[in-house]
Amino acid sequence: MELLEHVTDYLKEHQLKLATAESCTAGLIVSELASIPGSGESIDCGLAVYSPEAKNRYLSVSFDTIDKYGLTSEETSRELAKGALDKNDATVAVANTGVAGPEPQDDIPAGTVCFAWAFRHDQKVYLITETRHFSGGRNDVRLAAAHYALECIPKHHRSVLEGNAPLDE
Repeated sequence: MELLEHVTDYLKEHQLKLATAESCTAGLIVSELASIPGSGESIDCGLAVYSPEAKNRYLSVSFDTIDKYGLTSEETSRELAKGALDKNDATVAVANTGVAGPEPQDDIPAGTVCFAWAFRHDQKVYLITETRHFSGGRNDVRLAAAHYALECIPKHHRSVLEGNAPLDE
């Protein structure tokens, strides 16, 4: 609960509005954050987009990207985050895609999650991606991934403010 309260406070303090584009966690990121009273003022929306068609339809993820890099890739999570930032009233977007388990998919081990965080600041977009591996059962992976996605928002936002985050080219 402390993590969720900290992230809620950070979003409020910096007047950030969050949109999520969730595949692996299926809405758990925004649901976890929404468990904190007052968090609603910092949430724009949470989108659960599992299929390639939904990723394309709602967030403009390119089928070429999915074909070339796969559903579980930083490239796909990057496009998810960009779509969530561009198509909503958000200043920060968090996206993920991965294999929660219990079995590997397409030679990708269960517990593999690709993340992207996109920030709109001073009329520029900054984008950070990362792949992590979590252990445990399917729902353990989903919860750990949701919390990790939230935990990184303040750290990555600070890197944007300090001019150390990569610009989206």
